[in-house]
Amino acid sequence: MSDNAGELLMSAARVLRRGYGAALAEWEITPAQSRALRIVCELESARISVVAEKLRIAPRSATEVVDALEKRGLVTRVDDRLDRRATCVLATEEGIRLRTVLDEARTAEAERFLSVLTTDERAELARILARLAEER
Repeated sequence: MSDNAGELLMSAARVLRRGYGAALAEWEITPAQSRALRIVCELESARISVVAEKLRIAPRSATEVVDALEKRGLVTRVDDRLDRRATCVLATEEGIRLRTVLDEARTAEAERFLSVLTTDERAELARILARLAEER
């Protein structure tokens, strides 16, 4: 089993990601857009370069994601107060509202995904994943 533990972990992550994608489809938003919206909401104001860094994508790709969010009225661009040459992204009221709805949908999907595990198994999984996620 240990030989394929990494593959099993990746497989489980793919299944969960597909579930998240299906849950988000109701709102016609991609997982990348959802993650970007969450980042913008958490940071309250972020340059696109910061959004790209947090998403681990190229700035050009982050621009495309932000463009799609802006087109839907979920974010807006404003001049950076510290550097007039730079632009920041802010969530609109609708973006903040949708972020809450999407977070609830993700939580429900995670609950559905993990429902096959007992309470003890969930606790053990959380402990193991936390250990693996520790920065070394």
